[in-house]
Amino acid sequence: MDLALWLPLLGIPIVVLGFALRFNPLMVVTVAGVATGLAVGMDGLSLLETFGEKFMSSRQLASALLILPVIGLLERYGLKQRAQSWVASIRSATTGRILMLYFVVREVSAALGLLSLGGQAQTVRPLLAPMAIAAASNQYGELPQSIRDRIAAHAAACDNVALFFGEDIFIAFGAVLLMTAFLKENGINGVEPLMIGLWAIPTALCALVIHLFRLSRLDARIAREVQDWQLAQSALATSAKAQVAV
Repeated sequence: MDLALWLPLLGIPIVVLGFALRFNPLMVVTVAGVATGLAVGMDGLSLLETFGEKFMSSRQLASALLILPVIGLLERYGLKQRAQSWVASIRSATTGRILMLYFVVREVSAALGLLSLGGQAQTVRPLLAPMAIAAASNQYGELPQSIRDRIAAHAAACDNVALFFGEDIFIAFGAVLLMTAFLKENGINGVEPLMIGLWAIPTALCALVIHLFRLSRLDARIAREVQDWQLAQSALATSAKAQVAV
């Protein structure tokens, strides 16, 4: 077995191990890129030049800097409160249903190339998470901070997972074009962006089914945790009254 053929794959176990140990994602990806570059014989200057080119060519960084001040102004003037009050007026809305609907819309829109339709800064934090939390509050009343954090985490996961698996279907997506160019540079011909997009559809459908199943169980889990919290609060209040009576 030729070891040189496996060296370009060195970054994969580094990424897997780093994410499994919950290290900083940016640090993990950077270390994986540096390790892969050194393994294939790139010198330090070439590595630095490559990182710089990729950083400068990414326009998403600049767009995020423009979006954040706008979202901040909208939140200051009541965007989050309006979203919560609107969801509270819908009786059939539950946390799981709202997140399931967003997941489907996000994955389908990403597959069509509308990558900026959602996002953590512009959609999840000011709209989706408050709406999901408001739906649970409308059902159960006051919520402990642990449940609020869990709902917010599920909202963020919906956006990440749907975007990750949906965007690979869009044949003009940068990663798809990058894979096609990489394969051609290494002598692997006959793999077109359309083929990669078609093969991404089964994976996206599996991700859709699995994540919708997880979200379908979220409402029941929230109900159990709220009930346990309310019982604990009631027991604590009873204990406090008993101590006062003594």
